[in-house]
Amino acid sequence: MDTREINKLNLMAYKIRRNVIEAVYNAASGHPGGSLSIAEILSVLYFKEMKVNPKNPKDPDRDRLVLSKGHCSPALYGVLAEKGYFPVEDIKTFRKVDSYLQGHPDMKGVPGVDMSTGSLGQGVSAANGMALAAKIDNKDYRVYSILGDGEIEEGQVWEAAMYASHYKLDNHTVFVDFNGLQIDGPISKVMSSEPIDKKFEAFGFNVITIDAHDVVAISNAIECAKNCKGKPTAIICKSTKGKGVSYMENQVSWHGSAPKKEQYDIAVCELDKKITELEELINE
Repeated sequence: MDTREINKLNLMAYKIRRNVIEAVYNAASGHPGGSLSIAEILSVLYFKEMKVNPKNPKDPDRDRLVLSKGHCSPALYGVLAEKGYFPVEDIKTFRKVDSYLQGHPDMKGVPGVDMSTGSLGQGVSAANGMALAAKIDNKDYRVYSILGDGEIEEGQVWEAAMYASHYKLDNHTVFVDFNGLQIDGPISKVMSSEPIDKKFEAFGFNVITIDAHDVVAISNAIECAKNCKGKPTAIICKSTKGKGVSYMENQVSWHGSAPKKEQYDIAVCELDKKITELEELINE
């Protein structure tokens, strides 16, 4: 990957972050912390790796993405809008009563959403079903799912992990957003799932650990997953909750809180500055 492509993917990650802040501010509710921490993952998936077409969102041969931690829908909506599934301006209607962009992803109402999610632990099971269907139908599409590190406290996640390994779902790649914080505090104090990598290895996964904010590392990990045959891959992504907004970073209070006007202005200023810097680098 050359420098220009790296900068373009980083730029998209910050545009996604900008959309996250716009969504939760206008709704006066939502989950910014864990949405901001997965921006680079979504940028690489939708703007480099996944075979998707906004003009044909139900293409049966498309790659699939299941946001198992569905409360982080602002990030998913952010990338889908940037990809062209719906107008970016609609982000401002997030969580409004008459909006199709509700607090959790709705596959019936939102173009580009492959699975309705929200009840934690269930999305990865649905992703397994998609991956197995591809095997049965001799299709070559790939399935990606994104889990939270708090979410993997759910027992169903480990049932799904056992299933994915048993059926050799090498077309399913699981991303674990390992930012170390959940709604009640640090995962190490609430209900530690560590060592996360060793647990997935024990369940028969190919495991890769990366920096969640390094687009090159993300891309390389996906390539490794594609080349791994006979077992699913778990990519453990060490991330910063609230990444990109100084006062939100590593602060558990921003798990499910919306910024007030002054806080919104600070966040927008910081993100817009980064967006401008990246645009200038790309245009040099």
